[in-house]
Amino acid sequence: MTSDFSAARIHLERAYHYLRGNDETSRLTCEALDLLIETVAEAQHRRPETGMLEFPHQTMRQSS
Repeated sequence: MTSDFSAARIHLERAYHYLRGNDETSRLTCEALDLLIETVAEAQHRRPETGMLEFPHQTMRQSS
């Protein structure tokens, strides 16, 4: 199962929006959400790792 980073980001941004208070808890929570939103956004746009194919090594032919 793969993560739905797009949906997670939307929910995190919505939570950020609801924390409008000027109290310390709201500010600290918004700072933490900023970091989470940034991390999820990076994961959302990260290119998938590609597999590497190894080609067989050719041996050098010795002349007679």
